[in-house]
Amino acid sequence: MSKGLKIESPKISAHLSKAAFNDLYQEEDPQLINCMVTGSRADEVEINKLILSGVVFKNVTFLDAKFPRIDMTDAVFENCDLSNARFNEGIVHRVSFKDCKLMGVDFSDANLGNVTFENCLVNFSEFVDASLKQVAFHQSMLQNANFYDSKLTKVKLSECDLNNAHFEQTLLKGIDISTCRFERLNVSIESLAGCEVSPEQAIGFASMIGLKVKQ
Repeated sequence: MSKGLKIESPKISAHLSKAAFNDLYQEEDPQLINCMVTGSRADEVEINKLILSGVVFKNVTFLDAKFPRIDMTDAVFENCDLSNARFNEGIVHRVSFKDCKLMGVDFSDANLGNVTFENCLVNFSEFVDASLKQVAFHQSMLQNANFYDSKLTKVKLSECDLNNAHFEQTLLKGIDISTCRFERLNVSIESLAGCEVSPEQAIGFASMIGLKVKQ
């Protein structure tokens, strides 16, 4: 998935204890460390400065959950629903999302490093003013995703649906979108400098500056 891009995988212990997410609700310093949470719901919960380390979530639902300023390191999410969850101003490091639903998820002002999104639904997500370094999106839906004024460093977008995604005020230099599909992309010509595109995409972008390409 991340050929040509070195991404550190989550460091997960082979021996994880079982945990229930609702055990955190009364904690003064909420944290989950070296454990697994499966088949539970944590809808509309709000926990500030939550710490997650070495945690695996499987079939867990976090609808409309709010985790501002989360510190999440070495975590795996498999088949989870995080629609409209908020991780704004958080630190997200060595985290994997696989087969997850993240409609409207909010990573605004967050720092993401060594993060993968594989076969995920990430439509209408917010990465406004976020920093993404060594992050890969593979075979994921990113329709109407908002990357306004975000900083992308060594970010890979492969076989994704980017239709109507927003990249205003975001430099795409060194970003390869040639395998992605879209009918419309909200981006300025200046931001496209150095972006790697397919021949078909290049024709579409040429029309943005009034060029007519003869075939």
